[in-house]
Amino acid sequence: QVQLAESGGGSVQAGGSLRLSCVISGLTYRPYCMGWFRQAPGNWREGVATVDSNGITTFDRSVKGRATISQDTAKNTVYLQMNSLKPEDTAMYYCAARWSWTMRWAQDSAYNYWGQGTQVIVPS
Repeated sequence: QVQLAESGGGSVQAGGSLRLSCVISGLTYRPYCMGWFRQAPGNWREGVATVDSNGITTFDRSVKGRATISQDTAKNTVYLQMNSLKPEDTAMYYCAARWSWTMRWAQDSAYNYWGQGTQVIVPS
């Protein structure tokens, strides 16, 4: 059974940093791409960042320059480092994985597997 398990969320003051982790298990082969999405109350789920099997990364404009995505293939883990956090970063953060390349990296329907999410709160 495929599982994606996120961790690292919490409450952090504006301007602070967090590192989210996602461990994927139950797969024989590594997915083509791992990504992070987030969903704030009342909002659609939105793509935050992805990293593919070649190490190519993509970021949403709202986090570009403040976020880093990386992966440790030996540990089957993908990380999202978020710096200079803002209240608008408050959301549930989800890890996702997909098998195929797509131009629509931020479209959640393109992803095959999802984690349960980890909450990030940045009080205003």
